[in-house]
Amino acid sequence: MKPPAIETSAPAADGVKVQGVTIPVAQQSTTIVTRMHVAASPQRVWKSLMFYEGIGERPPLYLRLLLPLPIRTEGSNSVVGDQATCLYEGGHLLKRVTKIDRCRQYVFSVVEQNLAVGGGVRLTGGSYSLRDLLYGRTELSITTQYTSRNRPRWLVQPIEECVCHMFHRHLLGAIRIKAESGATVTDA
Repeated sequence: MKPPAIETSAPAADGVKVQGVTIPVAQQSTTIVTRMHVAASPQRVWKSLMFYEGIGERPPLYLRLLLPLPIRTEGSNSVVGDQATCLYEGGHLLKRVTKIDRCRQYVFSVVEQNLAVGGGVRLTGGSYSLRDLLYGRTELSITTQYTSRNRPRWLVQPIEECVCHMFHRHLLGAIRIKAESGATVTDA
């Protein structure tokens, strides 16, 4: 299994309000990738893809303490251009499908975030990537892209990355259970 991947790109302009004045703060875009092998074909894994809000069971305690609690997803998300509202206790995300390469890649952008995540994290997008392996197995990767105003970066970025990988492993585990059991869902 490949190690988790972390990428950082050029800073994005943004600002922080201090006593009513916006002070520019450079933000870096961070990409977190987590992979898992699934004992099922890419076709079966594809049919089992879901968003976090579609898992149907309560997240584990550590995710309930660290992330907003998911409620459900409303709207369609099966064709490029579709938008789905992902509801959480305390807010929502609006995700737009930007690319679908059936049984290989599903990409979305977060076009609206009305949800407090990690004290200053702005989610910008994500994806699911499938790679066919030998013996009917599939490597499934989940990617999350975000920017963060949290400082100091040297201290908070490793914490953000750890939480993101825990979130990914929970989601990957739920997808793997569905795919390996043959059950399917239609959220993603």
